[in-house]
Amino acid sequence: MTKNLEQKKTWYTPVADIYHQARPSYSQELVDRAVILAQLNSQSEVLELGCGSGNATLAFAQSVVSITCCEINPEFCQLAQQNCQTYPQVKIHNTSFEEWELEANKFHAVLSANSFHWISPTIKYTKAAQAMLKDGYLILLWNLTPEPPKKIFKALEEVYQVYAPSLFRYEGAKIQSEILNDFRQEILDSGYFGDLVSEQIACQISYSIDQYLNLVKTLRRLEPQTTAVLFPKLKERLQSFGNRVELSFLSAVHVARKIC
Repeated sequence: MTKNLEQKKTWYTPVADIYHQARPSYSQELVDRAVILAQLNSQSEVLELGCGSGNATLAFAQSVVSITCCEINPEFCQLAQQNCQTYPQVKIHNTSFEEWELEANKFHAVLSANSFHWISPTIKYTKAAQAMLKDGYLILLWNLTPEPPKKIFKALEEVYQVYAPSLFRYEGAKIQSEILNDFRQEILDSGYFGDLVSEQIACQISYSIDQYLNLVKTLRRLEPQTTAVLFPKLKERLQSFGNRVELSFLSAVHVARKIC
């Protein structure tokens, strides 16, 4: 991402209230694998970067002694505090990782779920490694874009081309796999981490039409006037296929050990 810190601070503000419900949860299978691969236990301290509304935070909170979270968006901070209130060991700080005051050589693992690509490339690997204990682990979780079947997407494309052509994008499993491979290679190229283990699974989720449209709001930055025109047309087109939308996406975890 090339957005500056001020843009990142407010990027999700218009959809913060629906983000937690609209975005799919992270695979428990991959979370469990991350815990094993990173050798996390009840004594482990984890630093989470960009916790958002706390989706991944909740998944890891029961396995470790503490999670320190950095989240730049104030609305997300408030939501994460509400969602994680049953876990007093979770501490959420309203700051970017770039601006966070480094606590060096402290954490057993640095976790980032769908947010590592938002952090400045000149900082993220260096600072993450500095925050870790010797032989600490970097854990990157990914849920790529949930997408309906190609047949439905082609129908939606016709609507996008009329009302918002710049917003249309389709990835599919092949491109999503390539995206994950690029993320994997970046970790290796950083020079700070090795012994990388990458695992991915194909996921499916069923949404109502309104749930799907809420998801779309969190995937694209939409102006209110665009939403007002585009979404009724998308809903009308989706209803011609039924009352629910079946979505597919790749979910993945990358776990790498600190080597310098």
